[in-house]
Amino acid sequence: MMKARRCYSQRMSFQVFGIPVSRGVAIGRAVLVASSRIDVAHYFIDDASVASEIERCLRGRDEVVRELETLKTDLPSDAPHELAALLDVHLMLLHDEALTGATKQWIVERHYNAEWALSAQLEVLARQFDEMEDEYLRERKADLEQVVERVLGALAREQGKSQGNAASLAQRDFAGEDPLLLVAADIAPADMMQFKRSVFHGFITDIGGKTSHTAIVARSMDIPAVVGTREASRLIRQDDWVIIDGDVGAVIVNPSPIVLEEYRFRQRQSELERARLARLRHTPAVTLDGERIELHANIELPGDAPAAVEAGATGVGLFRSEFLFMNRGGQLPGEDEQFEAYRAAVEAMRGMPVTIRTVDIGADKPLDRMSPSELRHEHVLNPAMGLRAIRWSLAEPSMFRQQLRAIYRASAYGKIRLLIPMVAHLGEVRQIQEAIVRVKQQLTDSGQAYTHVDLGVMIEIPAAAVMLPLLLPHVDFVSIGTNDLIQYTLAIDRADEAVAHLYDPWHPAVLHLIASTISQARQAGRSVSVCGEMAGDPAFTDLLLAMGLRSFSMHPAQIPTVKQRILRADAARLSSAVPQILASEDPATVAETVFAGQRQRTTPLH
Repeated sequence: MMKARRCYSQRMSFQVFGIPVSRGVAIGRAVLVASSRIDVAHYFIDDASVASEIERCLRGRDEVVRELETLKTDLPSDAPHELAALLDVHLMLLHDEALTGATKQWIVERHYNAEWALSAQLEVLARQFDEMEDEYLRERKADLEQVVERVLGALAREQGKSQGNAASLAQRDFAGEDPLLLVAADIAPADMMQFKRSVFHGFITDIGGKTSHTAIVARSMDIPAVVGTREASRLIRQDDWVIIDGDVGAVIVNPSPIVLEEYRFRQRQSELERARLARLRHTPAVTLDGERIELHANIELPGDAPAAVEAGATGVGLFRSEFLFMNRGGQLPGEDEQFEAYRAAVEAMRGMPVTIRTVDIGADKPLDRMSPSELRHEHVLNPAMGLRAIRWSLAEPSMFRQQLRAIYRASAYGKIRLLIPMVAHLGEVRQIQEAIVRVKQQLTDSGQAYTHVDLGVMIEIPAAAVMLPLLLPHVDFVSIGTNDLIQYTLAIDRADEAVAHLYDPWHPAVLHLIASTISQARQAGRSVSVCGEMAGDPAFTDLLLAMGLRSFSMHPAQIPTVKQRILRADAARLSSAVPQILASEDPATVAETVFAGQRQRTTPLH
């Protein structure tokens, strides 16, 4: 009835364009994670589990067969003949080799779990139905979808739960014969943490912007990515050969041999450049005029710390603790679990400082459960403006004190700094200080060791930048979160590709806020760093140095490129250009012109 067909090698080549968010070239087979009306788990299985996974798939199929046969047997005598005929069609589909046989192929050849294999084959067959000329046969696609949904439901019941949608991927070293590229409508931040340790060489999404969390994680992995393509997940098919051009935001599907070879050459050139930059790993980041610069790393989990050390980081400038709270089925981590995670990160950094940001839940990083406070605020249409970050922590004082206790306990094992996100009111700082006093007393009373922890605030709301003189006497350091600072200054949802073109880090208002924050913090004797995406973008290195920034925090993969720019910079000479750039209507063009000569100066590679 249906022809089992998986590969589309004869399809015409075409291109899809989106937003380039992580540079480089990736070439591989497309792996689609399609949307489903029920949640579907997507993960790889090992060789030993292939047979049992096939058996699980068949058990799910057989359960649905029994359900349908029971329904057919129990039909009343006066039931319409068409109803029995429909059940026969569904039973026939369940036994069709184009569904069951090809699904087993996905499990055997690609090591997909049963749910992923079934939904992958549904995608293939559904498109075949769409291409049929006969209207009656085209309409049978709905029957196929209903049958597959029933099997997926049976598998979910067997597992006892239905796992997260769109890329809940196992941490397994398996890629088959060809490199794989992930194609999805969207990838949630929690799922990206799974993706971060998976086998994919690049990814493409329909939605997202330059500083959406999926884009940030892609840059941290140093793999090519294009987001905001709008229709890539609909146009690209399972196993299509795809090229991701992360430099220009192009996705080339089923490329010609000539195009493929050209991009393979570019891949080899990029690998040579990475190897050259890797030689700078142990070179101190010092400008030509002798200014020593701190290059810290942004990390999501303790396991990221060794990569930071390997990249030559001088500390962790941002530990995003919220990722300890995700992918947990709604259960928050306890104090002891958090303590072990923070201690592991501190010990992995070998005496270098670790800046831990308190949980920054909300906006593009929701938990997989809602707290009572969040339920009271679920009517908020724009979560970026709602109960998130420090607002959420202060609304959940027990949870917040638990996190503070874990952080302070870990301070006994190395230098820790405490960073508070999304501060906008001096009253919030005072509440935080009161919570810290209470936590320290609790630890003292229970005989648990801790040491001094510097307190800092993130400057990511314009109000905080404007009122900085009022905040500085109460904190030890500040960290500029440029991603949200740009978002809130320009009223741009940075995850929305519809307004992505308006997200402008070169906007004069943004640059004035950054320059003012750096200047005021230095004058007050407080250390200041930038931990947003601007810190890891070499296009802004000269400007931030010129503004007086001496501490950058970025993803480990970005450190070598930024370090190279620093080694070729004369900070004193650069600083003279700041007034001209800030006074300009077009700061990007002026900065490029003024700094061009400085960028041409080189320093020997070590």
